[in-house]
Amino acid sequence: MSDLPRKAVTRTAKLAALPLGFAGRATWGLGKRIVGESAEIVGQQLQQRTAEQLFKVLGELKGGAMKFGQALSVFESALPEEVAGPYRAALTKLQEAAPPMPTRTVHSVLTQRLGEDWRDLFLEFEDKPAAAASIGQVHRAVWQDGREVAVKVQYPGAGEALLSDLNQLSRFARLLGPLVPGMDIKPLITELKDRVAEELDYALEAQAQHAHAEEFADDPDIVVPDVVHQCEQVLITEWIDGIPLSEVITDGTPEQRDRAGQLLAHFLFSGPARTGLLHADPHPGNFRLLPGGPNGEDDWRLGVLDFGTVDRLPGGLPEPIGEALRMTLDGEAEAVYEMLCAEGFVKESIELDPDAVLAYLLPIIEPARVDEFTFTRGWMRSQAARIADPRSPAYQLAKQLNLPPAYLLIHRVTLSTIGVLCQLGATVRLREELEDWLVGFLPEDEDDAGYADDGDEAEETAVEA
Repeated sequence: MSDLPRKAVTRTAKLAALPLGFAGRATWGLGKRIVGESAEIVGQQLQQRTAEQLFKVLGELKGGAMKFGQALSVFESALPEEVAGPYRAALTKLQEAAPPMPTRTVHSVLTQRLGEDWRDLFLEFEDKPAAAASIGQVHRAVWQDGREVAVKVQYPGAGEALLSDLNQLSRFARLLGPLVPGMDIKPLITELKDRVAEELDYALEAQAQHAHAEEFADDPDIVVPDVVHQCEQVLITEWIDGIPLSEVITDGTPEQRDRAGQLLAHFLFSGPARTGLLHADPHPGNFRLLPGGPNGEDDWRLGVLDFGTVDRLPGGLPEPIGEALRMTLDGEAEAVYEMLCAEGFVKESIELDPDAVLAYLLPIIEPARVDEFTFTRGWMRSQAARIADPRSPAYQLAKQLNLPPAYLLIHRVTLSTIGVLCQLGATVRLREELEDWLVGFLPEDEDDAGYADDGDEAEETAVEA
């Protein structure tokens, strides 16, 4: 197996071949239809071949190609069911595995970063990687103090590969659009490019992971492995076992699916409030179900991995999100519209009908209207179809809305998490999480009701005395 392909000409050639492959398969499909095969069967075969080629190339190249594939993977539930199967298989493979870099390269990086005697730091070290990601791979080992650890080693040339891939992918983003209906691919690639430097900096990742590990150390529901050692190109953290979320998606029991979904929603909303950081890479490969939740060994906890991409939110999720969500649920069209204008979602040059904006938003926030909501691929597909159909009022309105830079990553993480919940088919008490953690979601008087009551009681007692 060769090293991570670093030569720009090699990577560019592989990625540039993708649009040609798409065009070739379209011609092949036309030929099959001319000779009488049904459009439905041909369409499924076409989608399957497209999925296999796309994610095979993205997985082989790792770097930005694989990072793009992982980001795309969480939107699989928006695809029509008849074509989702091949994508699901290809995406799951991409989430959990990629061709490893050679052992000699791993040893070279460890020698360079940890010193000639790096093996003395470990009681055991497995040369075969336990997992491969977009810019590094993970080896299982035993640290010198006896703790089981995960040793993440960054691919040499990862930064160059990331930028090269994402630049190339952005050139034919339009051709990738049909892969996920209703989603604009180009801003996704732009945002991934903006995060390259942060993704490569293991010191930043170590800080973010330690902050979460410290905050969630005694949490009954969430497990974050702490950092053991970090240096350039190497990050060593505590090891956690568990069932990868991708396996829960394919083979999990209804109880596991619901529990995983609830914990995922809990982590999404509680994390920023508790740490000032938003875990911004919510694809299934970054989560595990671990036994031993609050109700004993038969219960489950959520293990969270990979803090390479985070959004820094010192005050938690922005208060306007909670306020706009509450006002939308209350049907306050004018107030919602004013807030969207103030926050930059509607540009000054654009004028929209507040009632039309409310009608656009209400179906999207349906999960927050009820005490519990079952996320399904069918619901996700209906939302994607509504926004992707050029004949739909939702499509026309969506084209006029703007996504301010400060909300870009929050928007992607929220959409991605909803995508994973739909893959799980989980029934989740989302409203409960919003009430507990999203500032502005509850009216101020309700937020402060308990304190006000206590104050009134104290005042009455003082008067009686």
